[in-house]
Amino acid sequence: MVTTLLVVVVILAIAFDYINGFHDAANSIATVVSTKVLTPFQAVLWAALFNFAAYFYFTDHKVANTVAKTVIENYITLEVILAGLVAAIIWNLLTWWYGIPSSSSHTLIGGFAGAGMTHALLTGASPMDAVNMGYVVKIVSFIVLAPIIGLVISVVLTLIIINICRYAKPSTAEKWFKRLQLLSSAALSFFHGGNDAQKVMGIIATALIAAKVIPDFDSMPAWVPIACYSAISLGTMSGGWKIVKTMGSKITKVTALEGVAAEGAGAITLGITEHFGIPVSTTHTITGSIVGVGVVKSVSAVRWGVTINLIWAWVLTIPVSATLAAIIYAAIYYLK
Repeated sequence: MVTTLLVVVVILAIAFDYINGFHDAANSIATVVSTKVLTPFQAVLWAALFNFAAYFYFTDHKVANTVAKTVIENYITLEVILAGLVAAIIWNLLTWWYGIPSSSSHTLIGGFAGAGMTHALLTGASPMDAVNMGYVVKIVSFIVLAPIIGLVISVVLTLIIINICRYAKPSTAEKWFKRLQLLSSAALSFFHGGNDAQKVMGIIATALIAAKVIPDFDSMPAWVPIACYSAISLGTMSGGWKIVKTMGSKITKVTALEGVAAEGAGAITLGITEHFGIPVSTTHTITGSIVGVGVVKSVSAVRWGVTINLIWAWVLTIPVSATLAAIIYAAIYYLK
């Protein structure tokens, strides 16, 4: 049965997806803008195009299914989903305002889990009964693993590229790498769309199941993926210039060659994790990749102070989002 609360939850989920797009736009366009391959306006259009193109390829929705199963079905209500979404939106907007590239993925998952655990607590159960620990452990472990994998792949790609091109004329090589960066940024945007849009699909499908509109995840209507891919693409077109500056220049100075390696590493990492249905942070992945290309030059080429501040934001995202969601859900529960 379609209720007003369900409509509000779906609208908020799509709004979050839009915010996710402009919050994470920097992941796809920071290096291509900093190397002046594209103007900021051209870059966001390019990224948005490939964000949406992922809709036609990623049809298994493995990541969406993982997100949907983070909280045990018995502890999922529309109020739980509402509280999780509101908390995720608040944290995403705060980090965007201060130019902190935090994870939209972990914000959403943290909010959802925090609200579910609070629902369990307030109804007399153990908070830990509300979460599927197998999925949670997998998601949390990739807070560490995703940037490390991105870093390692970017180091390997950079070294391979440097060795292949060691006799090339610098001006010619630079021209070719600027062209290749169009492909690498497109690949990163493609896999970013495929990974991040699915997270909101999982939340909307969960809301539809909780409202008894559909019986299970496999019955998710066709409009859900279309709406999610459209929202994240439109959000990407809105940009996120404060975070672009952090990602494109504050971590390390990036050349076109390094941009290809970093974006290529990010795309490969996202492709691997999507294949296994693991919802990882595009932000964490590309940050690790950018650090990797900096390390190849020298350890001192990376601004470690900036990087450590980013890591603190990553560590805090899930607990802060979960706490916000807990407070919001408790307020809804007692005011209802």
